[in-house]
Amino acid sequence: MDAQGRGRADNVDPADQWVLNPDTGEYELQLTPSAPQSAVPGPRRPSSRRAGGTATGERPAAPGRQQTRDAAPSETAPAPRRRRAAPTEEPPGRRGRRPEKKSKTKKVLMWTGGTMALVLIGVGTAGYLVLKHLEGNVTTTDVGSAAKNGFSKNEAFNILIIGTDKRTGAGNEGYGDKGSVGHADTNVLLHVAKDRTNATALSIPRDLIVDVPDCPTKQPDGSMKVVPGTVGVRFNTSLGQDGRDPGCTMRTVKEVTGIQPDHFMMADFNAVKTLTTAVGGVDVCLKHAVKDKDSHLDLPAGESTVEGEQALAFVRTRHAWGNKGDLDRIKVQQQFLSSLMRQMASGDTLTDPSKLYDLADAATKALTVDTGIGKVSTLKDVALELKKVPTKNITFLTTPVVDNPAEKVHATVVVDENTAPQVFDAINNDVSFTQVKKKKKADKSADAARLKGTQSEASEVRVRVFNGGAAGGAAQDTVTWLQTSVGVLKSENAANAPKEIAKTTLEYAPDQAPQARKLAALMGLSGAALKPGKSFTNSQGMPTMTLTLGKDFKGAGVPLTAPTKAPEVDGKSTADKVECAS
Repeated sequence: MDAQGRGRADNVDPADQWVLNPDTGEYELQLTPSAPQSAVPGPRRPSSRRAGGTATGERPAAPGRQQTRDAAPSETAPAPRRRRAAPTEEPPGRRGRRPEKKSKTKKVLMWTGGTMALVLIGVGTAGYLVLKHLEGNVTTTDVGSAAKNGFSKNEAFNILIIGTDKRTGAGNEGYGDKGSVGHADTNVLLHVAKDRTNATALSIPRDLIVDVPDCPTKQPDGSMKVVPGTVGVRFNTSLGQDGRDPGCTMRTVKEVTGIQPDHFMMADFNAVKTLTTAVGGVDVCLKHAVKDKDSHLDLPAGESTVEGEQALAFVRTRHAWGNKGDLDRIKVQQQFLSSLMRQMASGDTLTDPSKLYDLADAATKALTVDTGIGKVSTLKDVALELKKVPTKNITFLTTPVVDNPAEKVHATVVVDENTAPQVFDAINNDVSFTQVKKKKKADKSADAARLKGTQSEASEVRVRVFNGGAAGGAAQDTVTWLQTSVGVLKSENAANAPKEIAKTTLEYAPDQAPQARKLAALMGLSGAALKPGKSFTNSQGMPTMTLTLGKDFKGAGVPLTAPTKAPEVDGKSTADKVECAS
């Protein structure tokens, strides 16, 4: 008899052998003297029975709540959810569990959805052997240089969450586009701060008009093929169309936002069904009753618990919310994720190894990730870092957009250039959209001193502008902005610099320091960008400062100094707040 068979004969559930150590936040394997150690957990018994044979009792629904789950083909009403009943006495010969201790490290972040693809592997703390068993479930895609090779526990990180509309698996014929190759139907860029005090989840509308860049993709035979980019198309075509892989979607995000995703996680329709069932359902709230013939969502006003098909219908439906568009659906999906995170942070999931195993098994089967985070050890690291973020400091945002001005009948949107750059800049500079206590970084004294002192009038500032690595046309755009927007009339385009530089610099003579301080204030230059040196002669033979735009230059009028406060964004919400869909 193999090890797994012996474990069953001894009536010991392998999942029950993992006990939470409150001092470390890790699950540890606790065996009785007679219990053999399995390499991996064996098949689990039905959850309606405990080791001692005690049958479970029904868990009644809370007053005023509807419980919704999938019925078997012969059923006409949802099956009641059940909870294990505690055994009246401990089975002979079995070591009891340690008393559970509440721990601050129990906070966990769990994301899910066929349209919400980020999954925190909540069982990441359940031990190496369990994760090794689950590692075979995860599908990986090599997206080359679009993703990092590994994961750093000491840095901020960005994970692109992709939910596809591909009809895979039984029961999904009614969802998505028939014959779809799997477009990027729902997209969330998750930024987790370096100090883990906060995170920002930025939703990117599928109908956003973007330029998809050229995309190198790895073919089944190992060769590389460059899929040509396309201009002025929907964001969702960055995946699947013409053979594009998730790396193409990552590159498109960088093109649109300037934010570089480090990794991606992707799932299809099955994910939301399997994961919500594994976690025991997700609580949702509706301001009005919904009975949608397209998605088959049927819920009363008030609170309900959804899982399986009804959970998928909840995050997929558009016609039941607001203006019946994708932007309103995004808001409802954000509310769904917030509820799920609150449930995971406050429930008993982390202290129940059996539930953890069910959840992790469903999550890993539903997930596709890049090769940089596809190993068991890396997934565990991601899980441990994610759970450090308090739900009250997880902010949900939607990319600021406006109706596409090129359309008479509005069906798509474009980035709002008046507000979106500030949002992207805040995320790129690790700035929280919630109030958090951060250690203030002291500016280097020499750099800070360069910004102190008198400033010239804008009309007295004389500067020539080189392009030393910024986007094409940046020097002329900057001169135009200086002259027309801030009154620096004595500025001129000096074309391309002799060589490219990483950081924008302003060189000036000692007697030009007041001019340098004024230009720094106008352009948002840091003290480190100011380089005391010598003046040069401009085209009129006058002494002038030299501004060289580096690769870090973000555009005319966009400050180069990192923002210290995030902008206010309409529709912003946090994961700790209960909101009802409308």
